[in-house]
Amino acid sequence: MNLLLEAIRGEPVARRPLWIMRQAGRCLPEYRALRQSHSFKTLSGTPDLAAEVSLLPLKRFPFDAAIVFADIMSPLPALGVEFDFAPGPVVADPIRDPSGVDRLRSPDPDEVAPEVIETVRRVRDTVPPEVAVLGFCGAPWTLAAYLVEGRGVKDFPMLRALAAAEPRLLGTLLGKLSDAMATYLTAQAHAGADAVQVFDSWAGLLSLADWERLIRPHLESMLTTVGEAGVPRILFVQNAPHLLGAYADLPAEVVSVDWREDIAAAQCRWPGRAVQGNIDPAVLLGGPAPTRKATEDLLGHVNRRGHIVNLGHGLMPDTPLQSIEALVEAVHSEDSDE
Repeated sequence: MNLLLEAIRGEPVARRPLWIMRQAGRCLPEYRALRQSHSFKTLSGTPDLAAEVSLLPLKRFPFDAAIVFADIMSPLPALGVEFDFAPGPVVADPIRDPSGVDRLRSPDPDEVAPEVIETVRRVRDTVPPEVAVLGFCGAPWTLAAYLVEGRGVKDFPMLRALAAAEPRLLGTLLGKLSDAMATYLTAQAHAGADAVQVFDSWAGLLSLADWERLIRPHLESMLTTVGEAGVPRILFVQNAPHLLGAYADLPAEVVSVDWREDIAAAQCRWPGRAVQGNIDPAVLLGGPAPTRKATEDLLGHVNRRGHIVNLGHGLMPDTPLQSIEALVEAVHSEDSDE
């Protein structure tokens, strides 16, 4: 019995599956201890350490999935991109002209983040079959944001300027990223990932019309290729309620929504899709009582079938562990009657 896969398929479940974005790290003291002796780049780039971090949350909490510990930038060195963390991604040579796009390589499948693929194998070999293993990648537009801007900055003005001035060049860049990420996600599935999540953190920067014109073709191409390989897909688009109606129609088995959106309405509007989410991560900062109430409200608001419990974004570093315990207890204590 794998609750997460059952939920993805829309099957009846004994209880709702639960995992949390950014569960591997951040608020865990065990992770912080590892960070005292290892950089983030070392932790995410070394399979034995990355597997250890991936498994840390499952030692504390009975989550239904382990998500591989990596960074969205992990596959980009295979394309010829050099970057570091300070603390977020910093690209050595931002891509803003045709020569930069032309320099991007088209790597062989086994060249794309082999350390992450090995981490997936190790995690899959360690966790029992009922615990799902999740791979992930950054969406083409979100990766392009860092490649063009050079680092994370408010509203990514250079990216938006490139989109306005050189849409064909941006399209070429997004196409290359789409192809590489499809290869990467498929390799994670072959290594043992039961499903994969695509994180599009910055799609909300664009209007609906610009999203349709610039992003949709490449995101749809990537998701279609991964689906043709038989890999279940979760699509998470953060801070983009104006785009929900558009991205929920893309080929993905699960629509993951942040806390700004009515997840029950999304579930009713797209009955053929599973939904994931969507408690506000800040609620957990308030402690166990508000966490328990928010969880119970979510469970009472959203149909159990086809619902994966999660937050509307990642755990915050100062999240009390007692709040996570309250979340788990509320999910596990829900009435089991279908």
